[in-house]
Amino acid sequence: MTEAATTSNGSNGAHPTEKRDAVVIGAGVAGLYRLYRLREQGLNVTAIDAASGVGGTWYWNRYPGARFDSESYIYQYLFSEELYTGWSWSEKFPGQPEIERWLNYVADRLDLRRDIQFGTTVKSAHFNEATQRWLVTTDKGRGIDTQFLVACCGMLSAPYVSFPGQEAFKGQPFHTARWPEQPIDFAGKRVAVIGNGATGIQVVQSIAGEVGHLKVFVRTPQYVIPMKNPKYGAAEAAAYKAKFAHLTARLPHTFTGFEYDFEQAWADLTPPQRRAVLEDCWNDGSLKLWLSSFAEMFFDEEVNAEISEFVRQKMRERLKDPKLCDLLIPSDYGFGTHRVPLEQNYLEAFHRSNVEIVSVKGNPIDCVTETGIRTADGTVHDVDIIVLATGFDAGTGALTRIDIRGRGGRSLKDDWSRDIRTTMGLQIHGYPNLFTTAVPLAPSAALCNMTTCLQQQVEWIDACIAYMRRKSLNVVEPTKETEDGWVAHHDETANATLIAKTSSWYLGSNIPGKPRRLLSYCGGVGVYREKCDEVAANDYRGFAMQ
Repeated sequence: MTEAATTSNGSNGAHPTEKRDAVVIGAGVAGLYRLYRLREQGLNVTAIDAASGVGGTWYWNRYPGARFDSESYIYQYLFSEELYTGWSWSEKFPGQPEIERWLNYVADRLDLRRDIQFGTTVKSAHFNEATQRWLVTTDKGRGIDTQFLVACCGMLSAPYVSFPGQEAFKGQPFHTARWPEQPIDFAGKRVAVIGNGATGIQVVQSIAGEVGHLKVFVRTPQYVIPMKNPKYGAAEAAAYKAKFAHLTARLPHTFTGFEYDFEQAWADLTPPQRRAVLEDCWNDGSLKLWLSSFAEMFFDEEVNAEISEFVRQKMRERLKDPKLCDLLIPSDYGFGTHRVPLEQNYLEAFHRSNVEIVSVKGNPIDCVTETGIRTADGTVHDVDIIVLATGFDAGTGALTRIDIRGRGGRSLKDDWSRDIRTTMGLQIHGYPNLFTTAVPLAPSAALCNMTTCLQQQVEWIDACIAYMRRKSLNVVEPTKETEDGWVAHHDETANATLIAKTSSWYLGSNIPGKPRRLLSYCGGVGVYREKCDEVAANDYRGFAMQ
């Protein structure tokens, strides 16, 4: 099945076409591992990335304060102990520059660069039913004819900006997900930050002491947890490296792919015991309160209300000012039903005389002007720099911005504009030999340590392709019945949670007109893995192969 790299005229004769066994879109955490695994099978593979280097999310998101909120020693590849122990982290939650260096280390150790086309954007991918292959075209003009197309584009990689007039702004606008490599001089400048999710929080706490004046445009307050970020020396690195076997055995089977898990039931403990668990998790300075205190917070409104009030009280103790409390502490949704950010003195930044909040919940942003930002009441906030921490078209945006066409010329963009559907987040009915990672209806950034989930998805795809090669099969596609069954299971699981009753990017609520569906599977990482393994163990039941 493996084909040498060949060049021929494309079907329309317009551009020369290269032939590959597989094309991988993306050179981030999933794309690098995907390239490695397929190459190990002996396939002729090309990975394509718009960036000039590896890293995906950690290449593009180089804004001030960008860092892990998963512990560094679990946000790693676990298929090779040698690769794992060959890198030492400097702290528990390292920043973007160190993360990017780590991914370059991975690319170099695995010799991956020779098969990556950098600085290249995939424009289209069309399935040819006659040849049962994909034709991939890029902005470089050359096409690639490939049997398998594997999208590793990332859950949060399609930046979203919704404000008219941005092109008229005479100052400097920056989206956090397309941050320039050269440093930005904030000293003495009037700066606006639009958005106060996890990214906006990291920006605000990082630049508040540097700017002349900072205006933070806040629509939805966030529950936050203070991060504790100890430095790692040789002893700490040796300690976590000694846990490699433990981590490889544990992470794939916990509820969220983290080392910690939900271990106790709310009903089994007395009120003082519950409080002790909450305090212990809070004091850990990690996502432990969210992802390993009490699972009932996602299902039981009374439990969620009590945990939410616990966090509100912690925030009130730091903010003190009643006006700041009203603007920065959530009151209309429960803790854990939105993404929970870790922060470092974010709340305290608003005590500074050069920092102010502009609430846009009842007075939304109308447009960007030549001099700044105008809100609905007509006020123009003049600034020198606008930082757009406005988030992403999560889950779907990276693929719908590519012209992907399956059987009968059907368009993925059109299909997903009506109903967001996948089969286990691994394939999509109507798109043969298209494999996906970090797309809707699989565990992802909402409730999963991403490297845990991405590795599992890559390995399932790898095993499926290997199975096809052993059987001399050419095409795989989930049946409609299989996809219908998975969508129904996903929705039943999602609708049992409080998450599905809120509005956030988790459900695509930040994108006008986007079909509402919880984007991430929330039945648990371990449960999802078991379901995927069961399909594979039964000769990929529900996936039609020929």
